[in-house]
Amino acid sequence: MMQTLNRKSVDPNYYDTLSMASLIAKVHVPEKHKQLAINYTVMKRIFGFSAVAAKITNYELAILKKRNLQPLENLTIRQMNQEIELIKNWANSKEPLLTDYADKLFEIRVKELKYLKACNYFPQGELADGYLALEKYLEYLAK
Repeated sequence: MMQTLNRKSVDPNYYDTLSMASLIAKVHVPEKHKQLAINYTVMKRIFGFSAVAAKITNYELAILKKRNLQPLENLTIRQMNQEIELIKNWANSKEPLLTDYADKLFEIRVKELKYLKACNYFPQGELADGYLALEKYLEYLAK
């Protein structure tokens, strides 16, 4: 029988030891990512996410589906890290449309994370921990 891990019993450094390639490449982080990361951490410190954040709209969900991206609560850490790398590459592109698209995708992901935290909804299982990778990325950028 398989045991499930209690989130509170997991070593806080566990996610630091994961292979997070997106955290290593801090050199090419877009300014928009840094701004959103600082905003996220300030809100987390001040409000603790007791205020209800808005859920993503159907339009934003359509933007995700256009690129075959799943909602944040369905992503694994590996998928989220790959997506962060992809968004970073697009944001550093010379094409203005691609950079705008990347900024919009990242804003949607941060909005999803805020909503999950505000609702105190944490997907169960190791296959749905992508939100933890995004949160670590934001905390890392805000330092």
